[in-house]
Amino acid sequence: MPSKSSTAAILPHTNEAGFYEIRFESIGGLGAHMAGQTLAEAGVLGMGLEGSHFSSYGSEKKGSPLKSFIRFGEPGRPVRTSSPVLRPHLVAIFHDALTRVPNILSGLQPGGAVLVNTRHGAEEVAEQLGLTFGTIAVIDALRIALEEKTRINTAMLGAITRMVDFLDRETVRGAVARTFEKRYAQLLEANLRTFDRAYEEVEILDLDGPGEGIPVASSVPDLGYANAPMGGAIFNVGNTIGKDLSSSRRGTLPEFIRGACIDCGLCDVACPDLCFVWEEGVDDKGRPAMVLRGIDYQYCKGCLKCIEACPSTPPALVEREETEGWAAEHRVEHFPKVSEAHAVASGARSENP
Repeated sequence: MPSKSSTAAILPHTNEAGFYEIRFESIGGLGAHMAGQTLAEAGVLGMGLEGSHFSSYGSEKKGSPLKSFIRFGEPGRPVRTSSPVLRPHLVAIFHDALTRVPNILSGLQPGGAVLVNTRHGAEEVAEQLGLTFGTIAVIDALRIALEEKTRINTAMLGAITRMVDFLDRETVRGAVARTFEKRYAQLLEANLRTFDRAYEEVEILDLDGPGEGIPVASSVPDLGYANAPMGGAIFNVGNTIGKDLSSSRRGTLPEFIRGACIDCGLCDVACPDLCFVWEEGVDDKGRPAMVLRGIDYQYCKGCLKCIEACPSTPPALVEREETEGWAAEHRVEHFPKVSEAHAVASGARSENP
């Protein structure tokens, strides 16, 4: 992506190749790819830098892992590589659940910066990540996005702009405006408010502990032709009963109200992940019928299609903001006996005497 401005920003830190590099850690549906595009456009077209952006993801669907990479170079140093960013100066984590993913900060440069979308404080997140050097920043991007009826990517851009010295606020804000003017004009003002709020509300903490950076995690797979199990068994399949898909939620989920439910089953038909749990019971006339017990939130992605399908008045399904521990407390397991057997087989739980 060539530079088009004669007045370029000065990069405070670069790697041995002369680039300042950023990595977004996200999941599909949070808008990290668009955020990367917008940030690269601001740096190149607005601040006179050389730059590039691209993303890496598997299946293009909500909830799947996604990484987005941005490189900036000073004028005259064109970006001629499209390799992933392995040694980032900044890592932006778009979902709180991703902080528990191993090697999420792989390759972070000495003195590097980390931004996390979370409700927790900067000190608590730094301790959770084991980060003792550089800069840690936190922003409750989900809360801002829910209040402004936008997505978290614009909030993350506001926080990133505040963190990175060479990024000009008005230039990045202008890139956000151009993006939404072209595609979603009706959302322009709300997204500019989201950007401004995150810029002002981000909590930034400088850490003074020792640190020489974080080593790049090995990309060599744990299993290969020499040590693959007999029969080609797959131990971490995405659709098994032990897989937790809740990290794909975007801050809201459906709340089930048993007293308003008419057991029509339309929510179950609309649900793409078969989250609804039924049992044999009786209807309001005493006849045998299947009765809806609740939702298994381990598999709920928060798409809210069930709410749209619910015909009950008052509704039996309503949207609520996700708070820590609420889904686990209100979860109705699909197959508790199978879950118990799976936990015993995996060694996560001992067998009941």
